[in-house]
Amino acid sequence: MSRIRILSEQLANQIAAGEVVERPASVVKELVENSLDAGADRIDVYVEGSGSRLLRITDNGEGMDGDDVLLSLERHATSKIKDESQLAAIATLGFRGEAIPSIGSVSWMTIASRPAHQELGTRAEIRYGNLQTVHEHGCSRGTVIEIRHLFGNMPARKKFLKSARTEMHHIEEVIKNQALAHPHVGFTLYNESRVSLEYQPGSDLERRVREVFKYPGKLLPLEAQVSGPDEIALAGYLLLPETAPASSARLRILVNDRPVQDGMIRHAVSEGMQGFLMKGYQAAGALLLTIGPDQVDVNVHPSKREIRFRKSETVHRFIAATVRKALETHQERLRSSLFTSSSSAPPPAQSPEKQPSAQPVLPTSPTQTPVAPQLLSPQRTPSLKTAEPEPRQGAAHTSPPMDPPPRVVPIEPKEEPPPELPVTSESDEPVENTPVFTGLQLIGQLFQLYLLCEKDGELIVIDQHAAHERILYTQLLAGYQATRIPRQSLMFPATVELTPAQMDTMEAHEETVASLGLQAEYFGDSTFVIKAVPALIRQEDPKILLREVLDGLRGLRGAEAARPLPQVVDDLLASMACKAAIKAGNRLQPQEMLTLLAEMETSAVFSHCPHGRPVIKSFTTQEVERWFHRHGG
Repeated sequence: MSRIRILSEQLANQIAAGEVVERPASVVKELVENSLDAGADRIDVYVEGSGSRLLRITDNGEGMDGDDVLLSLERHATSKIKDESQLAAIATLGFRGEAIPSIGSVSWMTIASRPAHQELGTRAEIRYGNLQTVHEHGCSRGTVIEIRHLFGNMPARKKFLKSARTEMHHIEEVIKNQALAHPHVGFTLYNESRVSLEYQPGSDLERRVREVFKYPGKLLPLEAQVSGPDEIALAGYLLLPETAPASSARLRILVNDRPVQDGMIRHAVSEGMQGFLMKGYQAAGALLLTIGPDQVDVNVHPSKREIRFRKSETVHRFIAATVRKALETHQERLRSSLFTSSSSAPPPAQSPEKQPSAQPVLPTSPTQTPVAPQLLSPQRTPSLKTAEPEPRQGAAHTSPPMDPPPRVVPIEPKEEPPPELPVTSESDEPVENTPVFTGLQLIGQLFQLYLLCEKDGELIVIDQHAAHERILYTQLLAGYQATRIPRQSLMFPATVELTPAQMDTMEAHEETVASLGLQAEYFGDSTFVIKAVPALIRQEDPKILLREVLDGLRGLRGAEAARPLPQVVDDLLASMACKAAIKAGNRLQPQEMLTLLAEMETSAVFSHCPHGRPVIKSFTTQEVERWFHRHGG
C-alpha cells in the first residue's frame, strides 16, 4: 500500500493559510489589496476583538457576479494573470488566487458583492472551508467581506496571537501603508465602532504623508526619473534628519504601490543621507519607487513582503543619488534663507573693524587655557588655503615647514576685557556697532558653546563646535580627494611599534595612510617612524593617531575599498575634524563669531556636523512668546 497520499482540499487550504494568514492584519492586507485591484476609491475596515472576532472590509470597486463569487473560493483562481508570461511582469497587488480560500478555511467568511451593471448581487457563506449557502442579495455596488471567528478551528494558531493592542497596531500599519501607496483612495478604520484612522479620498502625496506621520513640519521632497529601457522613477517625502526620532523612525517603502520590506533600499537611503543622520537614527518618511514590472520579482514570499530587483545595483545608485540631491537642494534653500539679507530691512553698514576678515581664522585648541580671563587662547586653527606661517620659537613637537603650508594668522591675546555684547535701542533700531553678517544680527555667545543670532523675527541658535567640525571636515575631504591634506613635519620624529595585524594593514593601505596626512616610514622589524601628521590635529599624539587610522582601515577591502569615499575613511576624516574643532568652553570674540558665520556660508554643507548632529536651530517669535505665556495678548 502506498504511503504517499494526496492531501484533501481543506487541509491544503489550511496549510496555505499558515503561510498567507499569519494574524488578523494579514487578512486585512490581502482583502484590501483585492479591493484596490478592483478599482475601489473608498475602503472601510471594521474590527472587533482585535480582528479575531470580526473583520469587515467594504469597498466600492467593480464587484463580482455570482459565478465569480463562487470561483473566488477555489484555490489558484484569479482574474489577475492568465498565463505564465505575465508572471514575469506582475502589475497587480494580488495574483496567486490563494488568499480568499485560505482565509475561508480558518474562519466563518461571508462574501456579498454586486457589479455595477446588475441590480442584485450575490451572497455566499463559508464556514471553515465548507460552502454553506449561495443566493441573490440586495447590496450596494462593490464587495463586502466579513471574517468571523478567525482561527476558530485552529486553537494552537490562535494562542500565538499577541495582545489586542499589538494586533490592532499591525492592522493600523497595513492601512497606513496602503494609504500612502494610494493617496487618491479614502480609508477608514473602525475599532469597536470608534474611528481609529481616517484618510479622505483625493489627497495628494504630501498631504497623505503628513496625515500618516502626523507631522506638520518641513518635509524633504524626493522626485527623480530615468527614462529608457530601465525606466525608473522615485517620489516621496522624508522627514528632515534632525526631526526623525531615533526609536520610532519608520521608512515606509512602496514599490509599484506595493508595501515591501527591503534592506537594499533602506541602505541606499541611509547612504544618501550620510553625514546628516546621527548614529542610531533612521530615515523616516515615505518612498514610492516605480519600476518596470519585468525589472522586479514579487513572487518571492507568500505574503509578498519581499521582492528582488533584476538590477539591484542600478536601483541602489539611483535612490542614493536622488536622496543626496534632495539634501543638497534643501541645503541651498536653507543657506539662502539664513544668509540672505531681508529685503524689507537691509543690514546696517558695518565699520571696517566689524567686517569679516578675508582670511577667516578660528580657534581650535581645547586644551589651552585663556591668558586673560575673558579672552581665547592664541592657538589657532590652520586653514587649507594659502600663506606660510611664521616660525614658532621653542616648539616642542613641530617645525616651521608645512607640506603644503597652511595659513595661520596668529592673534595675540589682549589683556583688556572683551567688548560688551551689543544691545538694541527702544526704537528697535540696531546700534551702530551691532555685529551683522549678511542679514544675521549677532547677539552673542551662550554657555561658551552656542552662537545666538537674530534674523527676520527668529532666534537662530548655532552650535559652534558642530559648525566648525563640518567646516574642517569639508576641508579635509577636499584635501583627501586631491591627496593634499596639509601636513605638519615633526621636529622630533616619533617611533611606534605596530602589531602584526597593523603591519599588514599598513602594507595594504600605505597610500591611503599617506593621503590622510600621515607620513610614516618603515624603520625595521615592526617599527615605523612618523615624520609628519595632519596639520589640523598636530597636537594629537602621533603614535595613537597612526594606530587609530590603521585599526580603522583594517576592514577596508573589496567593494568598499573601491568606493570614492569608503566609510572607514569618512569616519577617520570626521574624527580628525571633531578633534580639531573648537570645543565647548571656548569663548569667542565677536570677530571670531563673524568669521565662523562666514565659513558656514561658503561651506558646501553647513547644517549638520559629519556625525549627523544638527548645527542650527531656529525659534520663531511666537515660539519664544509661548515660553513666557505671552501669546494671545
